[in-house]
Amino acid sequence: MTLPCQRDRFDLLDVTYLNCCYMSPQMKAATEAGQEAVTRKARPWEVAPVDFFTESEALRGAYAELSGAAAADVALIPSASYGLALAAKNLPLSPGQQVLVLANQFPSNVYVWQERCREVGAELRFLEANPGQTLSECVLDTIGANTGIVALPNVHWSDGRWLDLVAIAARCREVGAALVLDLTQSLGAAPFSVQEVQPDFMISAGYKWLCGPYTLGMLYAAPQWQGGSPLEHNWIARKQSEDFRNLVNYQDDFQSGARRYDMGERSNFVLVPMALVAARQLLEWTVPEITETLRELTSIVAEFGREFGLEVLPEVERAPHFLGLRNPNGWSHDLGTALVERKIFVSFRGEWMRVSPHLYNTPEDVERLFAELRNLRDT
Repeated sequence: MTLPCQRDRFDLLDVTYLNCCYMSPQMKAATEAGQEAVTRKARPWEVAPVDFFTESEALRGAYAELSGAAAADVALIPSASYGLALAAKNLPLSPGQQVLVLANQFPSNVYVWQERCREVGAELRFLEANPGQTLSECVLDTIGANTGIVALPNVHWSDGRWLDLVAIAARCREVGAALVLDLTQSLGAAPFSVQEVQPDFMISAGYKWLCGPYTLGMLYAAPQWQGGSPLEHNWIARKQSEDFRNLVNYQDDFQSGARRYDMGERSNFVLVPMALVAARQLLEWTVPEITETLRELTSIVAEFGREFGLEVLPEVERAPHFLGLRNPNGWSHDLGTALVERKIFVSFRGEWMRVSPHLYNTPEDVERLFAELRNLRDT
């Protein structure tokens, strides 16, 4: 089932915004929640000790539901790099082992592994599919006895190539390798369940497909890793932190589950209400219905792209919610600027023009993009 256009829930004015991979527009309801929260912070006597826990726990539960996890398995983090650093700190890696990443993978899921490999004498290996080979086949063919950690997205951020995480996770378990996922470019828009995939850690920033504010995201830690070391030691992650009168009765024990990995000041009284509004709306829409709606839009993009003479990945190899288009003659360096002048927004990453719609888009938005591309080509 597909959803009707939800443009009225967003403040998009007269622009054609096909760039959710860059940053999602903010829902009007989230903006209102943020405005109310800013006003509330001006009156701190209205913030009770219980408020440090209620909304952040509600957000934890919503993020858990979106990923098929239990609330106790989820930590609230400020960024994908923060969560990846937690994974790197807690997963074992031995000298001579390999950490596998994709060629041209997003830097936050590369730099942390470069550093970890330097520390222990492991090898960071970049994977690129050969002609005629899918990205999933490339990863599956490479995982072996010497693989320590596989650190991947669900979709390549530049071109939209899709990975079969269920098959990759099963192969990781066969050889005893850990699986770390950065789902910033898919969680909330494409189907995923930690119960089905069983990663060791999964991370997602919240400002893209989770439609939340910047500087707030989530981490899933599998139960076997919930006794690890956090990046920081803050008061709220410790047991009995709800009892403000007795906080100086210092606790060695942590709050249950993955809460020990929560960032300091996780109760952010402005960002958390905004993220919660967005997450609850995604749950109301449901991820399967979001996915099918976006699949229809990206299929229209693919059809227009082929008619325009662009390279388009086969449907079975690309994500349902966005795709990259490659011009055999290359994209001009000023094309992005020219489109912005016409109030059309897409991204350019390497050789690819990345088109990433959401529920505020319609087929007419896609038609407008390609109409302007034709005009620019013909002038």
